Amino acid sequence: MAQTRTTTPFDMSLVQRGARLRRSPFFEATQRYGPRGFTVYNHTLFPINFDDFEEEYWHLLNNVTLWDVAVERNVEISGPDGFRFAQLLTCRDLSKCGVGQAKYVLIMSPGGGIVNDPVMLRLDQNTFWFALADSDVYPYALGLAAQAGLDVLISEPEAYPVQVQGPRSKDLMADLFGEEVTSLRYYWFTRTELDGIPVIVTRTGWTSEVGYEVYLLDASKGVDLWERLMEAGRPYDIWPTGPSDIRRIEGGIFNWGADMDHSNNPFEMGLDRLVDLEIELPFMGRDALRRIKSGGIRRKIVGVEIAGERLDMNQSKWPVEAEGRPVGKVTSAIYSPRLENNIGYAWVPVELSQVGTELTVETPVGARGASVVSMPFVDPGKQIPKS
Repeated sequence: MAQTRTTTPFDMSLVQRGARLRRSPFFEATQRYGPRGFTVYNHTLFPINFDDFEEEYWHLLNNVTLWDVAVERNVEISGPDGFRFAQLLTCRDLSKCGVGQAKYVLIMSPGGGIVNDPVMLRLDQNTFWFALADSDVYPYALGLAAQAGLDVLISEPEAYPVQVQGPRSKDLMADLFGEEVTSLRYYWFTRTELDGIPVIVTRTGWTSEVGYEVYLLDASKGVDLWERLMEAGRPYDIWPTGPSDIRRIEGGIFNWGADMDHSNNPFEMGLDRLVDLEIELPFMGRDALRRIKSGGIRRKIVGVEIAGERLDMNQSKWPVEAEGRPVGKVTSAIYSPRLENNIGYAWVPVELSQVGTELTVETPVGARGASVVSMPFVDPGKQIPKS
């Protein structure tokens, strides 16, 4: 006679950790503030929140937050042919990026797919840092360098960013680095120090809010830098937080690995502005991108509003239907407290990408009506982070 076995869901807190997972220079400091959860990002432990996600969202909108993004491991391109090789990686024209300037770029595959979408810093004429989303660009660059016939060095520099984000971040940064830091232009950076700690300060962030990133250049000073930022931030009610998915989705920021990967091209993503097919130097995927542009795209990622009661953030990609047939997937979805609506991104055929198109999304709590809308959902001109 068959026996019935009682089962229970696996407790994910029991997932093994171990020394193969890297810890950022800020790991010890973050532990003092009670992180509620971690994920693994670029083989590194990453605190995802210290409070309720929605409370952290409101704090980002109204005050100032600090979060450890040292998981955005940098790949450094240097050497006599550093510029030529950096250009080989990306479809954005790097000749238009000055020393001391940063750019959002796409690292391309030979087939025109997006291998990564880092923020790139140009440190000098031939030295570039690529602050990476969660994918293995370092071995990709090593392999490409082995075949490129260029005099170039590929390395992982000692560069560990934290983000200082929110409307009060300017006041905090002025207290720490002087008023001149507040005149730093959007997507520019400066090298300086804080109490003897060497850093690079950039006018960048992953929040669509006013913000800065502080790149620690000496890993032994991680705890010192974190606590110095927390101490200076107390008058501004600083909180340590994780990344705000609510705010990044509102702002139209994509998450590599969730919303796109190497199977997606820039034209499908609406990132045409990052592609320059007339660059004099060669870059990976140029011929493929020319073919794609000439032939047109068949699918596209779009913004969607999903009707009904609030939804928790999706843990898997939700099926999308139109007139009863499967047409795509929702990649990111979340409830926006200030918009009082469920918002997200979905892949659909290009003929269903027009604003106003009606769709159905299969959520864990049942089918929901949805419609295609413009994105970003908030501040479409990106005036807030530029202010």
